Amino acid sequence: MTRLIVAAGGGGDAVAAAMLDAALYGDGDDQAVILTYAWDRLLIDPVPGPRGPDDFIGLEPITPAVWQVPAEARPIAPAGSTLPRLAAELPHTFALIDPRQGAEGVTRQLEELIGYLEPESIDLLDVGGDILARGDEPTLKSPLADALTLAACGQVNAPIRLLIAGPGLDGELPLDDLRGTLGPRVHTFTPKDVDPISSVLEWHPSEATGMLAATARGVRGTCEVRDAGLPIPLIDESPTVHEVDLDEALSRNELARAIMATATLDEVEALSREICGFSEIDYERNKALWLKEQPPTRLDAESLLPALAEFEAEARSRGVTHTTFRHLTEALNLDGTQRDDLRRLLIDSRPEQYTAPLWHITATT
Repeated sequence: MTRLIVAAGGGGDAVAAAMLDAALYGDGDDQAVILTYAWDRLLIDPVPGPRGPDDFIGLEPITPAVWQVPAEARPIAPAGSTLPRLAAELPHTFALIDPRQGAEGVTRQLEELIGYLEPESIDLLDVGGDILARGDEPTLKSPLADALTLAACGQVNAPIRLLIAGPGLDGELPLDDLRGTLGPRVHTFTPKDVDPISSVLEWHPSEATGMLAATARGVRGTCEVRDAGLPIPLIDESPTVHEVDLDEALSRNELARAIMATATLDEVEALSREICGFSEIDYERNKALWLKEQPPTRLDAESLLPALAEFEAEARSRGVTHTTFRHLTEALNLDGTQRDDLRRLLIDSRPEQYTAPLWHITATT
């Protein structure tokens, strides 16, 4: 009995898919196959955009168009990827979405994989809910990957259930804008549900899935994320999972409808610029160039802790109660490669402020 979970946006959606699999279907021997992009933050993968099979060594073929990423696989430098480590730490099979042939290519991959696996269920999972974007929302930052998977799932002749976990947690669509589109609640994550991925949360950079796990553990407040310091409310609705009608999602998502016949990623990007006004791969290209020009910053407790105290005081004045280590890394003007060292230094020096996997900004100094 095989299950297929499509991680709509890649990255943290793949981690959330593993948590969802255990929560909804149990943590027995029959683990789901998770189909996901190899598309990570620049601090993990300094090469803009998603990776394809040619960017790895050690992949294993599942079908002619679909490759598995085993623990032994490695991205070819300078590319990076979290997928091999996920495969090493989690019992699931991770299959790679290759977006280079546009929506037509992703549809073909889905059809081949479904034909090969004959899964008992297929879930399309998005953390946050930006897969429901129209395309003109001012807060929208990364519509491309979600639109591609939605467009492909909408063309496959198989029943696919669209699930939104942690509505509003990605900061792309406010929860108030999502409420009218969310269907029935399927599940509310609990601390027990987080246990299967707890080790992954210690190193994986996903902010939305990190907040999803934290709220499942009972954390409430306001979390500041991303380089821009976006405030995300952590509320009782944050750890919920809702079903959404896939056809309704397609009717809302103008980009997904427009790219259905695309045969290249360049075509998808062009339509994203036309409909949404931007392509997030362009953003990554520009930021990668900017990062190359930044001088390295020394990481030491003597200079870091005063800077942290200043940041926390300002964040406290904004009503912020938590933040991510990704945001801290950028707020303290550190290089993305220093994120893990920063995390260890802070947890070692102030363990009481570590609310896994978030950093707690206490009410007083």
